[in-house]
Amino acid sequence: MASSHSQQQHPRFPPNQMHGMRHYPPGSFPDSSSNTSTTTVTTTTTSSASTSSSSSKQRPGGPPRMGMPPYGMRGGMPMEQSRKRSAPHDQRNRQQSNSRKKKKISDKVLPQKVRDLVPESQAYMDLLAFERKLDATIMRKRLDIQEALKRPLKQKRKLRVFISHTFFPGKPDAEEEEGSVPSWELRVEGRLLDDPNAPKYDAKTKRKFSSFFKSLVIELDKDLYGPDNHLVEWHRTSTTTETDGFQVKRPGNENVKCTLLLLLDHQPPQYKLDSRLARLLGVHTQTRPVIINALWQYIKTHKLQDPDEREYINNDRYFQQIFECPRMKFSEIPQRLHPLLHSPDPIVINHIITIEGSEQRRTACYDIDVEVDDTLKEQMKSFLLSTASQQEIAGLDNKIHETVETINQLKNQREFMLGFAKDPQEFINQWLMSQSRDLKIMTDVAGNPEEERRADFYHQSWAQEAVCRFFYSKIQQRRAELEQALNIRNT
Repeated sequence: MASSHSQQQHPRFPPNQMHGMRHYPPGSFPDSSSNTSTTTVTTTTTSSASTSSSSSKQRPGGPPRMGMPPYGMRGGMPMEQSRKRSAPHDQRNRQQSNSRKKKKISDKVLPQKVRDLVPESQAYMDLLAFERKLDATIMRKRLDIQEALKRPLKQKRKLRVFISHTFFPGKPDAEEEEGSVPSWELRVEGRLLDDPNAPKYDAKTKRKFSSFFKSLVIELDKDLYGPDNHLVEWHRTSTTTETDGFQVKRPGNENVKCTLLLLLDHQPPQYKLDSRLARLLGVHTQTRPVIINALWQYIKTHKLQDPDEREYINNDRYFQQIFECPRMKFSEIPQRLHPLLHSPDPIVINHIITIEGSEQRRTACYDIDVEVDDTLKEQMKSFLLSTASQQEIAGLDNKIHETVETINQLKNQREFMLGFAKDPQEFINQWLMSQSRDLKIMTDVAGNPEEERRADFYHQSWAQEAVCRFFYSKIQQRRAELEQALNIRNT
């Protein structure tokens, strides 16, 4: 059976890693990933395979266990094969995985003997302790920056809107038809004001005027321009090209009243609350997370959460009027809140276009509070994404690891030479014993070959039963072969 199973490849190893490794029958290979499956497979293997590990734990002079072959022997298998270890795969895989692991901070620590020999090395250990504190601080700050980037980083700025108009009187001798008719021109422009307390706004990232708005509507006097030509509208789309201003030109020689409706483009989107809920929560226009948080604070303050069924809210008389139900689940809040959220009110500016003066530009200024991305956000992102310093640190770490490894090798060589100089004979004996143990581990040999090669080892009390079991297994094996041969002949 052992020879037939040795041809199989274990499913945990690809074929290119199986070369040069010893193969084991199913059940004798330990699988650390599942204790249940290992137990099941082990209990279904043959007696010769299941008793190898337990027999190797039997002391040479101890009594044999019932139903198991004695130490050093396995039914139908030579002595040398019984000495093989049951699972060299785990040791080799562990060594390979350890070699792939990233070098730890403990690899930088100098041995105590080196520190005793070189007192100046304490300065290096102090720097190492400081490096640990610095790494912990940088990692904590990185986590803080990552958490901060998840929230919208906004700062309030002033957007100055310039609304100007110019009147062009008609010229009878003009060659073009447009020049002969009196007309006026309205321009809407704007720019961000510089904040003296904040870093200067980068010219490369300067936003266009139209990028602050979702829509802009100019409503002219309906009596002068009729119901079909009194509105000038601009709405943002996915293909909108940003611009620095808007321009409207119309014929006319009378003063014109116009109304400008500016709807800001909030990022993230903001909503206007229903008037009843706004008075109750003290929130007029805000983002959805802020509104949900204000709603939760009201529920918690007024103890509306059901004490028995925590997923329910017992609405008070105000909530019952607003949500039109005596009781609701927490999961129903977004659905019931949706019809109570409306688009925010636009900014309304009333302006009069006068025709006094010839081709004189008249300008009015208005300041609007807008929210823009904090310039610190880009610096945070660049800090997290920068790899130049990390590569430099990794290179220096590798040099430190190599230096400490060289120091450890020199320490081992020094101890080797000092031990040999102190007592050469004892040192050679200890060294030979160590090499013998290493050789036994490398050759996967179990037991004690030094004792097994002596004749007294086989004159112990278990030897007679071991021989009987060995011959019994041979007889059973031979009997099975004969029965198989007889059945073939009879058929």
